[in-house]
Amino acid sequence: MNVISMKRDHVVRATAANGTIRAFAVYSRGLVEDARRMHDLSRTATAALGRTLTAAVMMGTMMKGDKDALSIVFNGDGSLGNITATAKADGSVKGYVGNPQASLPSKVGEKLRVGDVVGKGTLRIIYDLAMREPYSGVVEIQSGEIADDIAYYLTSSDQIPSAVSLGVLLNEDSTVREAGGFIVQLMDGATDETAALLEERVAALPSMTTMLTEGETPESILERLLGDMDLQVLEDKPVEFRCDCTRERTLKLLSLVSKDELQSMVDEGEDVEMVCAFCNSKYLYTPEEIAGLMEE
Repeated sequence: MNVISMKRDHVVRATAANGTIRAFAVYSRGLVEDARRMHDLSRTATAALGRTLTAAVMMGTMMKGDKDALSIVFNGDGSLGNITATAKADGSVKGYVGNPQASLPSKVGEKLRVGDVVGKGTLRIIYDLAMREPYSGVVEIQSGEIADDIAYYLTSSDQIPSAVSLGVLLNEDSTVREAGGFIVQLMDGATDETAALLEERVAALPSMTTMLTEGETPESILERLLGDMDLQVLEDKPVEFRCDCTRERTLKLLSLVSKDELQSMVDEGEDVEMVCAFCNSKYLYTPEEIAGLMEE
C-alpha cells in the first residue's frame, strides 16, 4: 500500500549562532513526484533528479532578486547523462535528466545510490542575476552522489563550509513517498567551537529519509541541529515544480537554427514540433509561423 504524505512542499530559511550559521531545509515530495511523473523516470533517475531538484530549490532561496535564477548541471559520463535543475528565488524549480530510464538494481526502502549512473565529469553551478551576465563555477564530480558533490562545490568553489543532506524515498510502485533535504553553512565569524558542535550534530543525525518517515519537518530538523544556538527562522515559503516555457518563448528558440534549416522546414510544408526538455510540453508551429520568424 502506498503511503502518501500530506505535508506541504515548502522551504525554510534560517540563521543561528548570531548570524554565523545560515541554514535551509525543504520538504519536496510533491515536486519530486511531479518530476517523476512528467519525465516517466526510473527509480534511479527519480533519486538523482529528485535530490538535485531538492538542492536547487534551497539554493534558489539563497538568491536575492525575484528574477534571479540558479542552475545545477551534472555533466557526467554515466548512463544517466546530464542532470539539469534550475531554481528561482520565488520557490519554483524545474529539471530533467538525459536518460530518464537509466537504472541500477534496488530494493524498496534502501538508499538509491546514483554515483554509478552519474559517472565522472563536472558539476557546474550557474548564477543568473538578471541584470548582470550569468557567471558560473565548476568542479570535478567527486562521487556522483548528489549531496556529497554539492557540499564539495559549496565548500571548495564558493568557499563556504557546508553540510548537505538530501533524500528521496520511493514506494513499491516507484511513486515518491518522501523527499527533502537541508543545507547548513558556516559563515564568516563562526568560531571553532561552533564548527565542531555543528559537525558533531550533523554526523549524529539519521538519514534524511528516515527523519521524514518518522514525521520530521524542515522546521523540526533545523530545531534538532540549531535549536539551542539562537535559531532564527527568516522565511517559510512554498516550493513547486514549475516550468516557465511558453509557446512564444519556445518559438524564439528556433531563431537559433540557421536560416537554411528554417527554410528547409518551410519548404517541407509540415508543422514543426518543439518539446520543452524541462516539462515535456509540446508546441506545434506552422510553416507560416516559421517563415514569419525568418522575416523577423
